[in-house]
Amino acid sequence: MDSIIKDLEGNYYHQGSSTPLLDQTTTQRKKPLYGVFIFSGVLLVLCIGLLALVVNQNNTYSSDHHHQIPNLEVVHKFNSNIIVSRGVPHGVSEKKFSLFSLEQPSSSYPWDNFLLSWQRTGFHFQPTKNWMNDPNGPLFYKGWYHFFYQYNPHGAVWNDIAWGHAVSKDLINWNHLPIAMVPDHWYDIGGVFTGSATILSDGSIVMIYTGATNNMSQVQNVAYPANLSDPLLINWVKSSANPVLVPPPGIGRQDFRDPSTAWLTPNGNWRFTIGSKINNTGISLVYETKDFVNYKLLNELLHQVPDTGIWECIDFYPVSLTDMNGLDTSVNGNGLSIKHVLKSSFEDVKVDYYALGSYDVNKNLWTPDDPKFDVGTGLRYDYGKFYASKTFYDQNKQRRILWSWTAESDSESTDIMKGWASLQAIPRVVLFDNKTKTNLLQWPVEEVEKLRSNEKEFNNVKLGAGSISTLDVGKAAQLDIITEFEIDKDALEGVMEADVGYNCATSDGASGRNALGPFGLLVLANDGRSEQTAVYFYIAKGTDGNLKIFFCTDLSRSSKATDVSKVIYGGTVPVLDNEKLSVRILVS
Repeated sequence: MDSIIKDLEGNYYHQGSSTPLLDQTTTQRKKPLYGVFIFSGVLLVLCIGLLALVVNQNNTYSSDHHHQIPNLEVVHKFNSNIIVSRGVPHGVSEKKFSLFSLEQPSSSYPWDNFLLSWQRTGFHFQPTKNWMNDPNGPLFYKGWYHFFYQYNPHGAVWNDIAWGHAVSKDLINWNHLPIAMVPDHWYDIGGVFTGSATILSDGSIVMIYTGATNNMSQVQNVAYPANLSDPLLINWVKSSANPVLVPPPGIGRQDFRDPSTAWLTPNGNWRFTIGSKINNTGISLVYETKDFVNYKLLNELLHQVPDTGIWECIDFYPVSLTDMNGLDTSVNGNGLSIKHVLKSSFEDVKVDYYALGSYDVNKNLWTPDDPKFDVGTGLRYDYGKFYASKTFYDQNKQRRILWSWTAESDSESTDIMKGWASLQAIPRVVLFDNKTKTNLLQWPVEEVEKLRSNEKEFNNVKLGAGSISTLDVGKAAQLDIITEFEIDKDALEGVMEADVGYNCATSDGASGRNALGPFGLLVLANDGRSEQTAVYFYIAKGTDGNLKIFFCTDLSRSSKATDVSKVIYGGTVPVLDNEKLSVRILVS
């Protein structure tokens, strides 16, 4: 008789089976949406073909349908209701926001279970309960997408970090499996931290991850699937050689973390990079191995950038300059057909930066295309809460998929009340923008479109200066909104003033007014718009007549709660001549 296994959400499987004995994809009730507002500051705007698509709720996580928040064992320390900081050495997950302090209990909002239950998302990945952060080791294997993640099995705050594990056929509906790895050896007893998966030439899989030792030093460890014939990869075995790497001379014991996916070199060896720093210079160390047992630290750094601090969660992968398909991590080119993306997460500012450049595999050297847009000083995947991101090559559909941890803006005390914290951004396909040739393109995976059902289309919606128009989309649990804006050419050409100093974060948000903006959508707005989230464009016109397009999100009125982040964020977007301003918003 085959054995029965139980996952961390209480679901049962036959060993090696992909079908749960109890259905895990129950529908979760969500607060319905009734309308979306489209607004213009002072610029006349014509909205062409706003497509508001109501999606079916097909949630992948268990729900009790009674709006009850589970009572969890609180593992965080309290002192007269004041949260005690764990400090930076304990990880990157501590939640801090500039607009309120966790050390001021008077600032907390009177949440109740009913209000908190509406915060569950519809099609973002998140466990049914407890804390989650960095994505780990995503891969496609024997018909299944595998997703691993940093997970606290015991509570809704960062602690006791293990690897959660889930599988999916479509990157939308997920089956939660038993925890893949827990901190149970001296070399990872402080936490099974972030790592990456590499599929070797023979089809086997190796997972390299950072472990925190019994004195909180950071070391690198290896784990393998116990049974490669199991498509679910339920069981994992840690190597008896662990730790396989310790911090080299000159590297701090807590500055050695997060190995990348390995790439195969022309000489048949594998290489991967690890983040670190020397003084305040962020660096990427590179190790080479033939067998993932013996390793050599290369003399050359892959790259370094002064004054950027510790690098972590480094990602390194090729993108095609001509094709619309993704590339395997091991693909190398002659510099004409591909570029290499180098991305790092920056602990000091909690931001992910990337840059495009060229990789010389013989010299083991990556060089940015433009030093002004180097790693840490230029491009970002996202300007919101988007951190510790990781890509993988999906050989099933020849695409590169981007995952990222996105923290909710609740305080930790609120996380404990509701019983969960954090989610993953919608997985995105990543491509080189061969039109601008300066940045990457990102788009939600096509599988999201399968959730669409009732379609509503709004055409030729005219907006005058200072106007707001309501779009009646009916009742919906989630929305997929696609909007195109066409700017009145006479209004655009008639503007003489320059506004080159505009900045999303330091502006007045959607309430600011200028001749060229803002204009966009108000989503998650109640009837009186006392709560609303503005997603909008703003155009700055230089003295030379050139336009600079900003795309921003204003959270300053997103909630009546006093203990959530209400920042305004965003950045510039490249828009070529004769291109329309378009936006897609997933409301979950």
